Amino acid sequence: MADETIPVNATGAQLSLQKVYIKDASFEVPGAPHIFQEQGQPQVQLNLQQQVGTLDENVYEVVLTVTVTCKLADKTAYLAEVQQAGVFGLAGFDPTNRDMVLATFCPNVLYPYARSAVSNMIQDGGFPPFLLQPINFEALYAEQMRRTAEGAQPNA
Repeated sequence: MADETIPVNATGAQLSLQKVYIKDASFEVPGAPHIFQEQGQPQVQLNLQQQVGTLDENVYEVVLTVTVTCKLADKTAYLAEVQQAGVFGLAGFDPTNRDMVLATFCPNVLYPYARSAVSNMIQDGGFPPFLLQPINFEALYAEQMRRTAEGAQPNA
């Protein structure tokens, strides 16, 4: 993928996507082949995690971990996990806006790749197609900021 630089505003802030890659992926079917004979309504749990690491000045690795666990009658049918990563260049951002871009824009870029990888693993594992619903990372970030602000306020 080519290094694309996107001017963000007139103040000179720039964002570049340098690389998108799968850092780690795993798929487990602990009860195979017997789980394929189980009947019942599957219970699916989605877990998202995000890590940001500094690679160089103004260069960051963002890792979005998507874990999908499916259970049938209290037995794990499958566990799919993808660590979708990207290297992003961010220059000219103040710390608050930089953190917001790393927590919202970057996972929005990575999520479709992770979504596709998870869906393919599940289907290739012998299960019906599964599509992850879109995620509003801006709302998740706003909720995280709200909780942080509430936790920082002294109790009256």
